[in-house]
Amino acid sequence: MGIIIKPVLTEKQTAITEQFPNRFAFRVVPGANKIQIKEEVEKLYGVKVVKVNTSLYAGKTKSRYTKAGVVTGSTPSYKKAIVTLKEGEVIDFFSNI
Repeated sequence: MGIIIKPVLTEKQTAITEQFPNRFAFRVVPGANKIQIKEEVEKLYGVKVVKVNTSLYAGKTKSRYTKAGVVTGSTPSYKKAIVTLKEGEVIDFFSNI
């Protein structure tokens, strides 16, 4: 099983990537550490990683009213890694579409 689940391609992350062209975000396995994330990104995309920042996001509790009553649930918790690449290197997620 890989460490990287998927790249984060949200509007907010795209704005950050436009401001800092060498920073990219990935959703990763919660048990992964920074060294494992660095090695995986370098292996998958063939780039040199300078720095890795990680953050854990807790799931949020959600509830809604239905005919059957109140239905409660939660969104999943996840870990996000922001990877800073060596100056001048870039990852193109849309090259093989």
